[in-house]
Amino acid sequence: MQVTVSEDIACLLRQRVPLIALESSQENHALNLLQRQCQKQGQPLYRWTLTEGLDTVGFGPRLQRKESEQTPLELLQGIKARSDGGVFVLCDFHWHLSGEPKVIRLLKDIALNFDLVPKRIVLLSHALELPPELSVFSARARLSLPSDDEIMTLIRQEAKRFARQSGQQRIRTDAAALQTLLASLRGLTHQDVTRLAYHAIADDGAITDSDLPEVNSAKFAMLNHQGLLSYEYDTESFASVGGLENFKHWLLQRQKAFVGETSLEPPRGVLLLGVQGGGKSLAAKAVAGLWQLPLLRLDMGSLYNKFIGESERNLRSALQQAELMAPCVLWLDELEKALAQGGADDGLGRRLLGYFLTWMAERKSPVFLVATSNDIQKLPAELVRKGRFDEIFFVDLPTAEVRESIVAIHLKKRNLSADEFDLGRIAAVAEGFSGAEIEQAVVSALYALEEGMALTDDLLIQAMVSTTPLSVVMAEQLASLRHWAADRTVKA
Repeated sequence: MQVTVSEDIACLLRQRVPLIALESSQENHALNLLQRQCQKQGQPLYRWTLTEGLDTVGFGPRLQRKESEQTPLELLQGIKARSDGGVFVLCDFHWHLSGEPKVIRLLKDIALNFDLVPKRIVLLSHALELPPELSVFSARARLSLPSDDEIMTLIRQEAKRFARQSGQQRIRTDAAALQTLLASLRGLTHQDVTRLAYHAIADDGAITDSDLPEVNSAKFAMLNHQGLLSYEYDTESFASVGGLENFKHWLLQRQKAFVGETSLEPPRGVLLLGVQGGGKSLAAKAVAGLWQLPLLRLDMGSLYNKFIGESERNLRSALQQAELMAPCVLWLDELEKALAQGGADDGLGRRLLGYFLTWMAERKSPVFLVATSNDIQKLPAELVRKGRFDEIFFVDLPTAEVRESIVAIHLKKRNLSADEFDLGRIAAVAEGFSGAEIEQAVVSALYALEEGMALTDDLLIQAMVSTTPLSVVMAEQLASLRHWAADRTVKA
């Protein structure tokens, strides 16, 4: 049984639950919530820590000095011997739940005698794993994250605090910027909301859209305890993506639906299939840039762990973190690395697939999936069937026109004017090249320059002629991929 503290702790305190396991790193906030509920119900509240011993919180009989200096064993023996009831919050008691049989037995004795004298133990810690013999007497609780109204209240409190400190009358902002900041602070604890809201305000004495990237970056750093996801700070604009006109048009059509500005059902995600170096990764970054959303990248190969159950836990943790960062774009890079069928780890792959499919179907938060794959034939049919993704796009080798634009883009990135080059001639020589291979040819030509020389068409063409593209090296594999994708996917 698991409940939310701010909503249902009152119900738990009225029920006959002897032990409550409360996982939270917000100790002060949890104590304040418990204190309010205990005061409403007329129950005394006590708090114990290893450094300060047992003491009364709020109203209730004050404890003698001897009681406030108890060890864990003395504490539980004292609670067991008391003739009056109350709520006893034991902070960081998880250290004493393993390897100390007498501690566990005393907790069980207190739970068994609950009907005679209602003494309730609240175990408050950042992480708790109760022994099986205590679980039958317990309920788990967690701190609920602040609602939109609570976040807005905290933002306004921090704005007033900064205004007092800086001598300003009020903080400059507008309704749109305020709503943007509120959306970015969703999924954080009360303490973290307060910290980031103040930082956003103190940075320039105002709340503006320019605060959003830094707030998202700091939020991600707070949430990314496992290090499974990476935050892509520089999302590419679509000006940096050559071709992909169908994909761009598809995204522009659905942008308003994803951010909730229309009544249409929001898009859930796309699968990008194609040749290596064809621009799938760049396109994934461009989605976040176009929609102005944070981009999280999960390398599917990083999920695997040698310990039983850890790989599934890694996936669950990564997806939960993405939901806390919502609205966002989640880029699943090389999907087949974790979810391919067959092989020695097929059992683990099936378990990961099962959880992932369930999450895809049931998630409510605005997380837009962009999955990339180099070999879709390794993916299970359940994942690629219609309905899992909104669309499957095939990113093929660029056409002559697109190759011209790619050459121009990479010249511009290196402060060279595309107007000084014969793009048509260069693009013709680059037939069969991927976008990544065209970029490397430009880089190679620049390295070949001698000091004082200027880059010319001939140098670029020479760099391309000396390169054997993947479309030649892996011609059979590419032909098979194109054949498979011909009537199964949409050309990007």
